[in-house]
Amino acid sequence: MPDNEPGSNQSGMQQPTERFRGFGRIFRTLRYRNYRLFFGGQLISLIGTWMQQVAVIWLVYQLTNSALLLGIAGFASQIPMFVLSPFAGVLADRFNRHRIIVVTQSLAMIQATILAILTYSGGITIWYIIGLMIFLGCINAFDMPTRQSFVLEMVENKEDLGNAIALNSSIFNSARLIGPSIAGIMIAAVGEAACFLLNAVSFIAVIAALLAMRLPERLPTHVHHTVFEGFKEGFRYVSTFRPIRSILLLLALVSIIGIPFTVLMPIMAQDILHGGAHTFGFLMGAQGVGALAGAILLASRKSVRGLLKWISTAAIVFGAGISVFSVSHNQWLSMAMLTLAGFGMIVQMASSNTILQTISDDDKRGRVISYYTLAFAGMTPFGSLLAGSLGSAIGAPMTILLSGFVCLVAGIVFSTHLPKLRKDIRPVYQRIGIIQEIPPPPQSVAGA
Repeated sequence: MPDNEPGSNQSGMQQPTERFRGFGRIFRTLRYRNYRLFFGGQLISLIGTWMQQVAVIWLVYQLTNSALLLGIAGFASQIPMFVLSPFAGVLADRFNRHRIIVVTQSLAMIQATILAILTYSGGITIWYIIGLMIFLGCINAFDMPTRQSFVLEMVENKEDLGNAIALNSSIFNSARLIGPSIAGIMIAAVGEAACFLLNAVSFIAVIAALLAMRLPERLPTHVHHTVFEGFKEGFRYVSTFRPIRSILLLLALVSIIGIPFTVLMPIMAQDILHGGAHTFGFLMGAQGVGALAGAILLASRKSVRGLLKWISTAAIVFGAGISVFSVSHNQWLSMAMLTLAGFGMIVQMASSNTILQTISDDDKRGRVISYYTLAFAGMTPFGSLLAGSLGSAIGAPMTILLSGFVCLVAGIVFSTHLPKLRKDIRPVYQRIGIIQEIPPPPQSVAGA
């Protein structure tokens, strides 16, 4: 399929996509005021979030020296998303998404503040960390699907949805590049508590940006449904449409088998590469470099067309990257492979997100994205437990090698189903104007 898409000009303020060139095409969604506010606030806040994530992982390992407890801590932070995300999607389709996000971001700031106070006071224990991670997981279960489905309300034009999602990924991974590197230096210099405190302060930026937005009143949908009825309708929708089901299944497999390898990163940094907190930060930052490159590449695309193939290729690249990383004893080779893995991971994630939001019915988008959140983040707690258990039993390198091999094979299998998936998606793309329906040739007159 060609990657070009006809532009649209639904209002006088919007410009067709084909008018943008070079960097203008990459950053075209920033012409929307609400999205500009969101972009800036999220960039600051996510740097703090990544600093906290790295500091928590390092603190757990220093307190326990246990691969299993690293896995349990990861499980605690993400298991609420597995339980709550599908119901959170129902709420995102029923209520004001903007207000939900303001509440969730405020609660996340409180969580970071408590973590900072406990660490500064010297009273932090592994069980306090696990409890606070469960609390944060509950917050994220409602925040992530709501925030993802809120994107279209900020950019207004569905033509720019893919660009907005790719830019979201770019700020996420810019923060992933900056945050861990700062965290590694700060942990070595002043300790983990400073990372938690800076994360709490960083939430002020995104909350201020959200409150400064000017949004039209959004009417809730399906107010006649109970939450459980809305949940059943959403499950029936995602399970019966083959492209949505296939994308979610691949994402769930990579999330449970592949992505949790990061919980073993302190072991690879300290025991395999013989480094310290700064080495750990650089390894996490290397993933961010690759992920940022993948996000910018996606943002430069004009259309959602062609992204199905990118999903399978990205899963293969991710699997190959972490497989080679698992056998590396050289820091530079390890960083290079993690850069490759980060590229593959973000391309698969953002491409899946873009296609899912594009082909979903408007009144079900929140629920579809809640299942995306479930597949991407809700599966990782089980993967964290699996990675921690296997890491204790057979070692971190062998665990990561097996993870990479499974992801590589899964990407190959997905690629064999591409013709059927394209056939299913084509009518949707025609209906929403992404591709033009070609009329059948005129019938010839008999005997002419």
